Amino acid sequence: MIGDRRMRTTSSRVTPRPLPPFATRTVAVPAVVLCLLLTLVSGSYGYHRDELYFRMLPPAWGYLDQPPLTPWLVRSFGLVADEVWAVRIPATLSTVLALVVVVLITREFGGAAYAQGLCAWGFGFGVVPLLFGHVMLTASVDLVFWPAVVLCVVRALLRDAPGWWLAAGTIAGLATYNKLLIAGLLVSLLAGLVVTGPRRVLSTPWPWLGGALTLIVAAPNLVYQAAHGWPQLAMGAALNENNAADTRVDMWWFLFLTVGPPLALVWCLGWWHLLRRTDWRPARCIAAAFVVLLVLAFAAGGQIYYPAGLVIVLFAVGCVPAAAIMHSPGRRRAARTTVAVNAVACAVITLPVIPVGVLGQTPIPGINQLARDQVGWPAYADQVADVVRNLPDPSDATLIATNYGEAGALHRYGPDLGLPAVHSGHNELYHLSAPPEDARTVVVVGEQAELARSLFASCEEVTRLDNGLDVDNEEQGQPVLVCERTRPWSELWPRFRHLD
Repeated sequence: MIGDRRMRTTSSRVTPRPLPPFATRTVAVPAVVLCLLLTLVSGSYGYHRDELYFRMLPPAWGYLDQPPLTPWLVRSFGLVADEVWAVRIPATLSTVLALVVVVLITREFGGAAYAQGLCAWGFGFGVVPLLFGHVMLTASVDLVFWPAVVLCVVRALLRDAPGWWLAAGTIAGLATYNKLLIAGLLVSLLAGLVVTGPRRVLSTPWPWLGGALTLIVAAPNLVYQAAHGWPQLAMGAALNENNAADTRVDMWWFLFLTVGPPLALVWCLGWWHLLRRTDWRPARCIAAAFVVLLVLAFAAGGQIYYPAGLVIVLFAVGCVPAAAIMHSPGRRRAARTTVAVNAVACAVITLPVIPVGVLGQTPIPGINQLARDQVGWPAYADQVADVVRNLPDPSDATLIATNYGEAGALHRYGPDLGLPAVHSGHNELYHLSAPPEDARTVVVVGEQAELARSLFASCEEVTRLDNGLDVDNEEQGQPVLVCERTRPWSELWPRFRHLD
């Protein structure tokens, strides 16, 4: 019996096959083109609202709404120059590094030079990489973390090299400093292993040691969360309350936009072949993990792009069977044309290649929220400055911004305009500062105008924000009020607090 068990175990082990060479020259060209493109457009339009927010946050082990890594990167690269192009350097580097990682996934599944090139060009110039590679968001850094974790898991499974579980655990631990959402990926992969196997892996210590490493590396971040009452849970509940209805509908069509609609068939091929191909059987848990992740994202109702990390992995896998289909010169010409057309369309929609002066006359602001959220911040700050200058006593004024984008813009441009310090009850900013007790005149910017009218003795709407570009973003048309305060801030300020 012992001998039989040993033979069965041995026969179920993976026999690693030789991998094709990494196509350095084939991959280097799209990587360099992508880096140059993102660098050239990095200073166009203006800051995204999240970048303005991250710029305000002081260094810390964590914040109410997120871990510390991305705000730290924004502040650190802001030391290079307090300009939008500087804070976007990490986003560009993350996207280029992600391109290399997803190509390595293609290689792990046997993809040779043509498949690797297809992966590099298709991924690098798809919707999500260009969107998150142009602006510095937490999602920009996750472009690397998620595929890197899966790459290590794939190597552990297909090569029967258990040491890669430790690498996966270490990278996942580091990813928690950017977003705790990496837990969703780990849960999905574990569920995939349970459902589709190879379950024998779970009887070895390696995946569990990898999980232990994740907890060890993430410990300071988790300690912060525990010490502050797990604020990420409150933030997740707020996102669910505000976004769930739309997200649960929009996440499905966004799946097909991740790398562009013409290339959606490639990641669908990847999912199907993971389930069907015998030689990929050890890694088919990824296909099951994708289904689990969709269920988790639907239940969370947070953001529509949450499943994108695994869609990217499936695209990398799908480039292998797609390359096999493109065996004739005619089919390869058709593939090149499709990838090129997709790249141009994605670049026009996602990158600031349309002059900002005519942007409002195009459908792009309605399609691309990141584009409209980069427009108008200096103009809005100028308008608030005009309101303050016209006060009878500007030295007696304080500013309250409804959201962190408005607060970040006034924090960035306000000092040069002679504005007082800005305060906001939005997310972490509520804890960052409170209005001074001696300020009697309050300038309120944004959607909390109605709240202000109910709290202050008198409020007068002085103007409404206008970016002058006919771009309909969240700030366009919002009121600016001048109010007189008679009640203490200890009573008023908690009413301005909100999470979303």
